[in-house]
Amino acid sequence: MTKPYNPAVLLARIQSVLRRAARTEPPSRIEHKGVVLDVARSRVEYEGRGVELTRNEFRVLHLLMENKGAIISRQELMMELWQSDAFIDDNTLTVNVNRLRKSLASIGVPDGFLATRRGQGYLV
Repeated sequence: MTKPYNPAVLLARIQSVLRRAARTEPPSRIEHKGVVLDVARSRVEYEGRGVELTRNEFRVLHLLMENKGAIISRQELMMELWQSDAFIDDNTLTVNVNRLRKSLASIGVPDGFLATRRGQGYLV
């Protein structure tokens, strides 16, 4: 900056630099209990074995792993998958979760990894 300078302009420039420096890339891999979700490749791995996930399987697992230990309601999952819970049959989400469980089981992930909390939702 050249002198003389306006203090308001100086503060705005400092804030701009700090904002750019604070930006962080979302993690390309999320791990929980030995299960690794590769966000960039839409793939899940466990103990050296891996499987590609469908779009809906990936979205469900990604949301659950981003919020590990927290119960995610069925409505939140429906909004994540279809951006609406109005015209989606409740069974459709159940089918997608069951497909995800089969994909996880195919690479040896223990059954209890993806848990259902009756009347509340799902969690990992």
